Amino acid sequence: MSDKKDIRALTKDQLRDFFEKEGDQAFRGNQVYEWLWSKSAHTFTDMTNLSKETRSMLEENFVINHIKVDDMQKSSDGTIKNAVKLHDGLIVESVLIPTKSRTTACVSSQVGCSLDCKFCATSRLKRMRNLNPDEIYDQVVAIDNESRLYHDRPLSNIVFMGMGEPLMNYNNVLKAIDKITSPEGLGMSPKRIVVSTSGVPKMIKKMADEDVKFKLAVSLHSAIDEVRTSIMPFNATFPLKDLREALEYWYAKTKNRITYEYVVWKGINDQKKDVDALIDFCKFAPSKVNLIEYNPIDDGMFQQANDEAINMYVSMLERHNITVTVRRSRGKDIDAACGQLANKS
Repeated sequence: MSDKKDIRALTKDQLRDFFEKEGDQAFRGNQVYEWLWSKSAHTFTDMTNLSKETRSMLEENFVINHIKVDDMQKSSDGTIKNAVKLHDGLIVESVLIPTKSRTTACVSSQVGCSLDCKFCATSRLKRMRNLNPDEIYDQVVAIDNESRLYHDRPLSNIVFMGMGEPLMNYNNVLKAIDKITSPEGLGMSPKRIVVSTSGVPKMIKKMADEDVKFKLAVSLHSAIDEVRTSIMPFNATFPLKDLREALEYWYAKTKNRITYEYVVWKGINDQKKDVDALIDFCKFAPSKVNLIEYNPIDDGMFQQANDEAINMYVSMLERHNITVTVRRSRGKDIDAACGQLANKS
């Protein structure tokens, strides 16, 4: 592995300073910055408006640690899953999810995951490291290219619901979103980005204080502490009262509705008392509940609840004026659906 510095770790000002120190003009830094971000150059050779000498000088001093789509699988429903190889040989997965009206990138923020949700394949991989901002950015660029190629339209939405807990890689995720939304990057609207967390109260408050413009989703799955801890053991450290207090703070600061991601499992959270607890949890701020189809990960402990339980959730939530949608998973035939990303490749 190269010991040269990754050039994308430099700010535009640092690039300008570098060129001045090399006896060149500062605006070269602007040109290189544009190649790195809005043009997403993979190599210095791509930077065709720079002289050969300048490109050689950059080659001597820096590397571009670009991702490589190592393997791409296509689902029968149009979903695409990428196995993305990082510069150090580690692999993460990202997914393109197409519908009639949009194409969504589901991106990863960690190699493995910091948390221990029992129903999620990714949590069985130990967390090896956080992704850098450029590695997150590159996943989005790759999926945007695939969206244009296979669906004839640019990427419209991004969800941080791939591998890892985004709020356990807080600084890098926010830096990546800054680049994705910057006019000097991809220029996407932050309102089209959703950061999904299993619930790290301190970091939810930090986001609220930083006045972020993207949307928040919480992977909830139960509003009863004992049940949630049994399926998401970290809930013992971050109990529901702390999560609720953080979400109240989020809403007070941002006035943004909260989305709850929620899977209903047979014999775990499929009783009326489970819905009553969820309704009570939703009351403090405008919210929406996405009931997500469960995608098995081979062990039989978790089984999708029957239609009667799903219908009970829908009717009771609607009776209390809580917006609810039932989400059918896409990409199941290539293990690209929610909870299935585990680097089987």
